[in-house]
Amino acid sequence: MEKSLRITTVQSTLHWEHAAENLSMFSKKLEGLAGKTDLVVLPEMFNTGFSMNAAVIAETMQGRTLDWLGKKAAELNAVVTGSLVIEDNGKFYNRLVWMQPDYCYELYDKRHLFTLAGEHEHYTAGKRKLIVAWKGWKICPLICYDLRFPVWSRNTENYDLLLYMANWPEKRGHHWRQLLMARAIENQSYVVGVNRVGEDANGFKYQGDTSVIDYAGNLLYRTAQVEDIFTITLHLDNMEAYRNNLQFLPDQDRYKILD
Repeated sequence: MEKSLRITTVQSTLHWEHAAENLSMFSKKLEGLAGKTDLVVLPEMFNTGFSMNAAVIAETMQGRTLDWLGKKAAELNAVVTGSLVIEDNGKFYNRLVWMQPDYCYELYDKRHLFTLAGEHEHYTAGKRKLIVAWKGWKICPLICYDLRFPVWSRNTENYDLLLYMANWPEKRGHHWRQLLMARAIENQSYVVGVNRVGEDANGFKYQGDTSVIDYAGNLLYRTAQVEDIFTITLHLDNMEAYRNNLQFLPDQDRYKILD
């Protein structure tokens, strides 16, 4: 039986540091998706925008955004994933939450903090790579700046889908597009990158360029400068056949990440 995965990308503007408005907005955007998708991907810091004001915008793991994610996953009978600012044991994290329909979840804390914006001065970096199983797929979800570091995303776990959620600025949009393509080709994996659009309170503009790329580097979908919700079906059998025909992954370098 063919293993397919219906994935929905949500490219959206964000209300600056206003979780209630963002959650209300995304609730409306996700209406009508029940039974039509297996996985919904939201942008980085989807409930606030990419803010360094951690002490003000942070929630806990018992906060309203976690509750919202659980309810939406249950309503849609799909995983809903995005990142938000979490305070945990006195530290702040840019934390990806992988919320399943049964309210069980997995977590990934952004490893590569964006020093150009001072993210490392406000947030604590994660140390654990996350691989999740869903609908017969192995999926590696990462966050924004992680895209620039191929060692961290290297496909040593034989994953099938690499996800990036981002607030990636328009002025470096060329890098976003090219690096997503590179990650797909080198890892022989589907790659999905979800970015926001609009302008934030700091005056940074975001182009979107949310993209779906296959294991051979073929662009399946991309859209820029507009809000958009898009669902596409990915096929595992096609990727496995491609990997069997071009067995590059077994030749990759072996390494160990030290910290």
